[in-house]
Amino acid sequence: MTGKKLNTFARVRALSGWQAVAFSAALLERMLPNYQLFCELTEFGDAKLCRGCLDLVWESVVAPKSKINFALQLEKVEEVTPDTADFDSFGVYPAIDACMALAALVNLILKEDEQGAVVVSKLSQGSVEAYLLASEEADDDSVKQHPLMQFEVAIQNELLDCAERGRNPAETARALKAIALEEGISNIGLEIS
Repeated sequence: MTGKKLNTFARVRALSGWQAVAFSAALLERMLPNYQLFCELTEFGDAKLCRGCLDLVWESVVAPKSKINFALQLEKVEEVTPDTADFDSFGVYPAIDACMALAALVNLILKEDEQGAVVVSKLSQGSVEAYLLASEEADDDSVKQHPLMQFEVAIQNELLDCAERGRNPAETARALKAIALEEGISNIGLEIS
């Protein structure tokens, strides 16, 4: 390999197995609060159900012999995914991104989509970009330089470093989750309670 550093998505694409799942789950720790806030504000959806699904994902990494019906989990997540036609607030978009990312992660586990981790990674970055553009904190030219986007890319790379080094699923899962929650904010800057 040349000295050129792989970009984030190429590194994500290179992940496989439990490392791809754990990396994606860590990103979802930063996306799910957006969905939770949306549920609180609109009384739509089921934040506990999505939290429970993500907890089962972590369990599948730590205890791979667990019997978890992820096909059923996927159906449940799809049922609580909001539709943009039903809401006129911006919050619906990061909420949808979180649900789509969770569905992509479950599809990765079910081996329905081997690139599920890339989907999660792109959805997380896409949420940040959409938020910055909608809030007019950045425009198309400046969005990549905005501190929130820079932080998103930095966190993804830190999570990738951890996942790539990881040899023990349980230890790596704990480390990834700690990194994801360390700053106490969601990917779009909401405080995580």
